[in-house]
Amino acid sequence: MDIPLTTIAVVGLGTMGTGIAEVLARAGREVVGIDVSEAAARQAVASLEASTARSVRRERITEQERHDILARFRTFTDLQAAADAELVIEVVPETYEIKQQVFRELDAVVSPTAILATGTNALSVTRLAAESRHPERVLGLHFFNPAPAMKLVEVVSSVLTAPPAVESVTRLARELGKEPVAVGDRPGFVADGLLFGYLNQAAAMYEANYASREDIDAAMKLGCGLPMGPLALLDLIGIDTARTVLEAMYTASHDRLHAPAPVLGQLSEAGLTGRKAGRGFYTYDAPGGQTVVPDALTPSESAGAVAGREVSSVGVAGSGTMASGIAEVFAKAGYSVVLAARSQEKADTAKARIATSLGRSVSKGRLTEEARDETLGRITPAGSLDSFADVDLAVEAVAEDLEIKRELFATLDKVCKPGAVLATTTSSLPVVAVARVTSRPEDVVGMHFFNPAPAMKLVEVVRTVLTADDVHATVREVCLKVRKHPVDCGDRAGFIVNALLFPYLNNAIKMVEEHYATLDDIDAAMKLGGGYPMGPFELLDVVGLDVSLAIEKVLHSEFRDPGLAPAPLLEHLVAAGCLGRKTGRGFREYARR
Repeated sequence: MDIPLTTIAVVGLGTMGTGIAEVLARAGREVVGIDVSEAAARQAVASLEASTARSVRRERITEQERHDILARFRTFTDLQAAADAELVIEVVPETYEIKQQVFRELDAVVSPTAILATGTNALSVTRLAAESRHPERVLGLHFFNPAPAMKLVEVVSSVLTAPPAVESVTRLARELGKEPVAVGDRPGFVADGLLFGYLNQAAAMYEANYASREDIDAAMKLGCGLPMGPLALLDLIGIDTARTVLEAMYTASHDRLHAPAPVLGQLSEAGLTGRKAGRGFYTYDAPGGQTVVPDALTPSESAGAVAGREVSSVGVAGSGTMASGIAEVFAKAGYSVVLAARSQEKADTAKARIATSLGRSVSKGRLTEEARDETLGRITPAGSLDSFADVDLAVEAVAEDLEIKRELFATLDKVCKPGAVLATTTSSLPVVAVARVTSRPEDVVGMHFFNPAPAMKLVEVVRTVLTADDVHATVREVCLKVRKHPVDCGDRAGFIVNALLFPYLNNAIKMVEEHYATLDDIDAAMKLGGGYPMGPFELLDVVGLDVSLAIEKVLHSEFRDPGLAPAPLLEHLVAAGCLGRKTGRGFREYARR
C-alpha cells in the first residue's frame, strides 16, 4: 500500500466532497469526482471555478495555475470512474446503508491495493470495513468543514486497518498542508466527540427556556472566545446531521449527555434543519443562506422594558484580580468607585494594581495619560465596608466560598442605603443563598464578570426567583454603560458559560483517562477542528485544576447526572497539588517564573 497517492476519487460531491476535491486539486492531485447527481457534479465544478477565480483576483495563484487546477478535476456519475484511483474518499450521506453499498461496489471496481477512506464523523469505521473484501485497506479520513480552510484531519484506524494504509494517508494529509491526528474508531472521534456533547447541552438549555438562543450564543462567543455560538453552529452543521452523530455517540457511550435533546428531533422532523433549510434555531434569508433575519423569537428592544434605578456610585468589595478589574471597568466608564478590602493596605494595593493596568493601556496607546489620571481619581480605596453607605450599586468580588459571601452580604444589608442594588460575582454558587441572609432579597442579583474584567465583554446577569424587575433592569443598563454585553440567565449552577464549558473539559479529561487520545492531539483537534482559541488542557491549566474541580462538583451536585461526575484524573491531580500554571504543573509542566 506504500504507493504515491496521485489519483484520488471523491465519492459524493456535496459541500464537504466538493471542498475535499478542491484541496486535492490545488495540491496537484488528479481528482475524480463522482456523484449520482449530474447537477451536484456541475455545481462542484462551478464551485471550484468560482473559488480559483477569487484566488486569481487576490493574486494567490496565476491564471495558468487556475487552468491546471481545473484540468485536474473531472466529474462522473458512475463509480466505475474510480477504477484507477489509489485512494477513494467517500463523503456520501451519513447512513450505514448508503455507505456500505458504496464500499461493496468499490470492491468490484478498484485495485486491491487501493485505499478506501470514509469521511464519516459518526458511524463505525470498523462496521463499514467489515463490508469490504479487503478490510485492511479501509480507514476513516475525517476532514472538517470548510475543508479548504480547516487544518485538522482525523485519521481513523479500525482494528482491521493495516498500518501502511494509515501511513500513506497521514503523509498525504501533511502534503495537503493539513494537521493529521491519529485516532481510534469510536463515534465522534476526538473533535466531534467533544464538540457534539457541548452542542447537545446547549440545545437542551435552550429547550428548557433557561436562556434565549441569542444569549446562549453570545455567552459562549464572548465568554470563551469561540468563533460561533453553539446554536448557530448547529444550524450550520445541520440539525439532522447533529442528531445522527449524537445518536451514534449515545449508542456507544450510553452517556445521557449524548442522548439527543428532544428539540433536535422535533426540528429535524419538521424539516427545520438549519441553514440549508432556511430555518433551524434561527431563521435565514433563504435556504442555504447565511444571513439571520428577524422572526417571532427575535427579542424586541422595547418588549417588557422596565426602568432601572439610578446608579452614579459603585462599591466593589474585594482586593484580588477580579475586584481590581471590575473597579477599573466602572471607573473608566465614569462611575465614582469605592474599592473596599479587609484592610486599608490591601485596598491601596488593589488600586495600585489598577494603576499598573491603566499604565499598560497608556503605553500601548489605548488610553491617554489624562484619561488614566481621571480614572484613578474616581477610585477611593477603603479598609472597611462602612464606606459603602452611599453607593447605589455594591458588587461583591471576594473568594468563591459561600459562607464568606453570606457573611459579607449580611454586612452589606446593614451598611448599604435602602434601594441600593447588591450584586454578587459568583461563577457557581447559588445567588439566592446570599440573597436570603439580607432583609431585602429582592435587591440582590448575580453579576458574573469574566476574567480579565477590563478585556472580557460578557456579563451574566443572574436573576433569582426573588429579584425585582427594576433591579434586573438596573444591572442590564449598567452593563451597557460600562460597554459590556449582558446575557440573562436563571439562578442555577454554572449559569450559561460554565454549565456548557466544564462538562466539555471534563469529557476531554476522560478521553485521556481512557487512553483514546493524547493531551496534544486533543488540544490540536479542538483548536484546528473547532476553532477554539485554546485546547481543553491548555485552558484547564490556565483556569486552575482546583477551580475546575470545584465547578464540576457543583454541577454534578445540582444536576445529579452521572456524566457530570468529575473525572478521577482531575481529582488525583488536585490532590497531588498539581493545579496548573499557578503551581508550575497541571496536565503539563511549566517553567517557574
